[in-house]
Amino acid sequence: MISNRKAMRAGALLLSVILVLGVAGCATPPAQEAVEVVDQLGRTVKVPSKVERIASPYAIANSLVIALGAGDKIVGVETYAKDSKLYAKAAPHLLEAPGIGSGRELNIEECLKLNPDLVIVPSRMKEAAEKLEAQGVATIAIFPEDLDQMADTFALVGKAIGCEERANELVNFYREKTDMVKDLTASLAETDRPRVYLTSKDPLTTCTTEMYQHTMIELAGGQNCSAELDKGFWAQVSLEQVLTWNPDVIALVQGAKFTPEELMADPKWQSIPAIKSGRVYQFPSNLESWDYPTPGAVLGLLWLTSTLHPDLYGRTNLEGDAQAFYQQFYNIDVTAEELGL
Repeated sequence: MISNRKAMRAGALLLSVILVLGVAGCATPPAQEAVEVVDQLGRTVKVPSKVERIASPYAIANSLVIALGAGDKIVGVETYAKDSKLYAKAAPHLLEAPGIGSGRELNIEECLKLNPDLVIVPSRMKEAAEKLEAQGVATIAIFPEDLDQMADTFALVGKAIGCEERANELVNFYREKTDMVKDLTASLAETDRPRVYLTSKDPLTTCTTEMYQHTMIELAGGQNCSAELDKGFWAQVSLEQVLTWNPDVIALVQGAKFTPEELMADPKWQSIPAIKSGRVYQFPSNLESWDYPTPGAVLGLLWLTSTLHPDLYGRTNLEGDAQAFYQQFYNIDVTAEELGL
């Protein structure tokens, strides 16, 4: 009897252990800790430790996520993404991804339908970011409008999506090339730094000093004609103002709605030195805009340096650096024709 009782007790104990282990095995594991980041509005944001679904209406953010090696996690993009030649080569699935807005507005309802782990917006969308956060969606705001802010943006997004090592590589590449340009142009006298007027889509719209384009001009060994405009972003100016600035070089953004030839043929612009000398150029690249603060903006800086001072940095160097950049960060091979060179 004693042995039978012991056997019964042992059996009951074994059954209890099996039940406990079984319950433990199918129990929901504890939630992973969030990653805490401070975005470029100074907001502390808790991001899931494993981000699998990223949405952004901001082309700059999406280009950066691809460069960091996480393009496959993007589920929502800018509404005009289907026209992107960079996406076509580096992340073709984004051509069919749902559009949720632009760099100026976000369709919050459509964004929420995608069930994102993380949304990335430009800093001007503070209100949208707060609304998404109220819905329980981690949202970070970015503001890549000068060299330090660009590096901070790379690091911020890299930390948020778990690609810190890749972000450091991008920061290092960027700093290496900008330091090279600084060294090349450091000894230029003021008289050797041409006055540059940069136009947006409209010939009478130009950048302010709050924009990355201003930094690009100054670093490349030029003088920004519109440096007196220190507030806001694209600014409308008069033809009289441009005539007063008297630029030596005019640079058109890639998306300008007019060509250098059309501007040079305009009789109202004929007294400007840039028109007289034919020094009117348009930012190249048939893949993406190099004149906006995407990762590829470093190539815009190199192109402008080559354009203003070809004796310091030639087109062969530019082509090699651009091809190396796209191979390293987008894993694509590009031709000189695709680069617009």
